[in-house]
Amino acid sequence: MKKLLSIVLLTLVALLSACSSESASSEDGEVTIKLGVSGSDDRIWNFIADKAKEEGINIEVVSFSDYVQPNIALAEGDLDANAFQTVSYFDAFIEERGLDLTPIATTVIAPMGLYSDKYASVDEIPEGGKIAVPNEATNMGRAFLLLQEAGLLTLPEDFDGNGSLDKIVENPKNLEIVPVVAGQTPRVMPDVAASIINNGIAVDAGLSPVDDTIFRESETATPYINIIAVRTEDKNREELLKIAELYQEDDVAQFIEEEYDGAMIPTFVPLSNIGW
Repeated sequence: MKKLLSIVLLTLVALLSACSSESASSEDGEVTIKLGVSGSDDRIWNFIADKAKEEGINIEVVSFSDYVQPNIALAEGDLDANAFQTVSYFDAFIEERGLDLTPIATTVIAPMGLYSDKYASVDEIPEGGKIAVPNEATNMGRAFLLLQEAGLLTLPEDFDGNGSLDKIVENPKNLEIVPVVAGQTPRVMPDVAASIINNGIAVDAGLSPVDDTIFRESETATPYINIIAVRTEDKNREELLKIAELYQEDDVAQFIEEEYDGAMIPTFVPLSNIGW
């Protein structure tokens, strides 16, 4: 009986293993990769998904409404990869949360912009005007650099890129800086003189990062390059590296340039250029 029971158990284990393998791959050998993004603009990934299908890879895009859950879901194994964040945000987030994630490729630069439904230029922003900025430290720091570039604020020479109100050295118009959740920056526009909005959030709100900004990043530094991230244990996984390779092909760069007309800039550089 013991010998018979052992055989039955071994058979069940083998069957369960087979079922597990089949869940990762379809009957025709196609592998499904769950990829997390923030926002609803998945034009680039739809284009890449068509290319990936020819390689036997099905990309399932999972949309999130914030900048926190895509990394948590990836770390917990609910996603295979994500593509929504700058390397600056990524570095700060994984250090703060202690997550074992790694970038495998760079993708685009998505210029941040200053938007207003009251004023047509930076010069028109009045004394004491309210400026909404994203409340997360790295995005706030990026917003401050944009305001400095626009001539509205001065930051310390050794500014580390992390925003907090006490880091503002000069504020000649006595602007009131109002930190809000990044996803709310378009919604508060009626209540402020201007709002600094991340590119993808602006697009989701029906704003054009090219036509609707009163000021926009003219040069975006290396920390603001976007990435594809995976769990570190998966950084050499064949399907994920293939997706990264497909993203960085010339036809994708051409698609981004034509589809976004400058609102997204393809930026394919070695990981060593972003500190990895």
